[in-house]
Amino acid sequence: MSRYIFIRRLRGPAILLLIGTLALLHQMGIIPYFGRLLWPLLLILLGVLLLAERLALEVEGYPPPCGAPWTGGWQGASQSANQGSPSPGAEQSAVNPAAGTGTAIVPTRWQEFEKGKEGGQS
Repeated sequence: MSRYIFIRRLRGPAILLLIGTLALLHQMGIIPYFGRLLWPLLLILLGVLLLAERLALEVEGYPPPCGAPWTGGWQGASQSANQGSPSPGAEQSAVNPAAGTGTAIVPTRWQEFEKGKEGGQS
């Protein structure tokens, strides 16, 4: 997993941890007002997480811009994924998504059509 995705996934739990810690300190009587500290600390936490995400993107490389042809993912994420041999329909699936083999649990429409053609359940 790339560092960028890891930091993005930590955003929600970090916010909940901050709110819970402030609520606990308020309940214990250490801080008198819960709301006065929440917003500044929340903004600081989000700023630190955004800086960490930007640093992770600088280290791993940025994803391709929107609308650009797909080149196999990010530099960090694609290295581990491209170590194995390509799947049998990988070349065809780049041109025609219906020609490759899917790994989804729910079949796509073309798979249902082909299944019905072979005599499977509809």
